[in-house]
Amino acid sequence: MFGSRRRIEVKRPDQLRAMRRAGLVVARALSAVAAELRPGITTAELDAVAAQVIASAGAQPSFLDYGAVDGHGGFAGVTCLSVNSEVVHGVPGDRVLAEGDLISVDCGAIVDGWHGDAARTLPVGSITPEAAELSRVTREAMWAGIAAVRSGRQIGDVSAAVEALVAGRYGIVEEYVGHGIGSAMHQAPDVPNLGRAGRGPRITVGMALAIEPMLTAGSPANTLLDDGWTVVTDDGSLAAHWEHTVAVTEHGLWVLTAEDGGEQRLAELGAPFGPLAD
Repeated sequence: MFGSRRRIEVKRPDQLRAMRRAGLVVARALSAVAAELRPGITTAELDAVAAQVIASAGAQPSFLDYGAVDGHGGFAGVTCLSVNSEVVHGVPGDRVLAEGDLISVDCGAIVDGWHGDAARTLPVGSITPEAAELSRVTREAMWAGIAAVRSGRQIGDVSAAVEALVAGRYGIVEEYVGHGIGSAMHQAPDVPNLGRAGRGPRITVGMALAIEPMLTAGSPANTLLDDGWTVVTDDGSLAAHWEHTVAVTEHGLWVLTAEDGGEQRLAELGAPFGPLAD
């Protein structure tokens, strides 16, 4: 997530392959965090797990020091760890996770100058059925958006697909959106999670997009905390956040931050799977 806008960047196949390498680092970091997640662990300890995976791969973290000005004020972690009513951009620290918490883990990595970005919402021990369903629907909304991506379509088609999947069951956060990604973590175009089909920039081969719905169990109204990063729901309701980076190739879609490239889910959704050969 976060901010910043530039022209729409169209990638060559070799650049998408570099993004795939970054995406796999992100996938492995998220899996490592999930494996360590338990009541009693702190968010700083989870951040250290992701940092180790990124470093051992010879990659760089996308988030650490993001937004720094003259070396001051940047983001203080390699992951955003957002708990319960925190929507996005939670800062790792000494918070101790408890049984029943719901945590969104957002991670980015850079390989050879190219970025990958993904997020998962995970249970801490046993969670309520309501929390599990919020996360499930958020994940399905992400996949609905991914499956709507096609060369020749428009960004509004993706936004409309996310919104239709949610179908009014949950609040959809409007202020924070998906985005283009590549040689910078955040690029044009914005990819809102609400919208009308047939509107917005046209999707072309070589584009890469981060699709990332953020849903709330109550009102989507939200506030930025005094730390300058963490976004929370105004009514204290739970929030969930799922994200993948997807590339558009000549053959279809390649989910760069999914270990299988998205093959299984794309097949289930009737969307073309189009990985590039090494």
